[in-house]
Amino acid sequence: MENKKQKVITEIFKICRERNNFIFHNDLVKKVSKKYNFGNPFDVTKLDNLDKFPKILIKNNYFILHQGKGDHKFIKGIEKAFHKFENIPSKNIIDREYKKSILNEYDTSESNMLSVGSNLKIFHQFLYEDDKVIPKIYFPRRTKTSFEYYFDNEKVVMDNIQMEIDLTMEYNGTVTIFEGKNGLPENFAIYQLFHPFKYFSDIKKEDKLPINQITACYVLRYRENNSSCLRLYNYTFEDENNICSIKLLKNAQYNLIGK
Repeated sequence: MENKKQKVITEIFKICRERNNFIFHNDLVKKVSKKYNFGNPFDVTKLDNLDKFPKILIKNNYFILHQGKGDHKFIKGIEKAFHKFENIPSKNIIDREYKKSILNEYDTSESNMLSVGSNLKIFHQFLYEDDKVIPKIYFPRRTKTSFEYYFDNEKVVMDNIQMEIDLTMEYNGTVTIFEGKNGLPENFAIYQLFHPFKYFSDIKKEDKLPINQITACYVLRYRENNSSCLRLYNYTFEDENNICSIKLLKNAQYNLIGK
């Protein structure tokens, strides 16, 4: 049985299909959300993994793309818009002992997860293979930006979209943006990494900052019986103008063992 959010998306899709125009605005989202008594219309179009999709989108092979200024669009090609997390080789599964602190497992927020990874120097070891380096760390931020790129062969124009970056690290000219998520989903929406990647890519192209390389790191946390594991996936995009060009650089799992 579909939940309220899925019912809202299903009706919006049917409306768009009937009028043969797959672009829709937040005004329609609010109207349909009210009909189904869904309390947060701004959350309706946020589908960050395929488990959250209503059946009608899966069946017709559509996903939702944010275009900015309250506009969204249904676009064909789910398999190119979502990326399945790669298997982590056994040689990349690492037991990491650490001295527990009072806040390490205090909450399940994404910011807590990223703080733990940074405080224990796990990100340092994973990205730079040296936990003694001292990268610059920049905390979560939201910004509005505009840019153009391609989804496969379709041009996408993003106009003043709001973008959130969970964490940014910089070391020797390499900028890495982070996305954190609790649980172990099988896949993720590529735009979560590509939009921040494209943002810094355009800054690099315009010579505003001396950036040498840009990568993106997806972090998953799984908690059980007061212990945690962190799964890290480091990606780049082979074509900075095409969201479908995602490429895994490396991955690892850190089992946190408190003492």
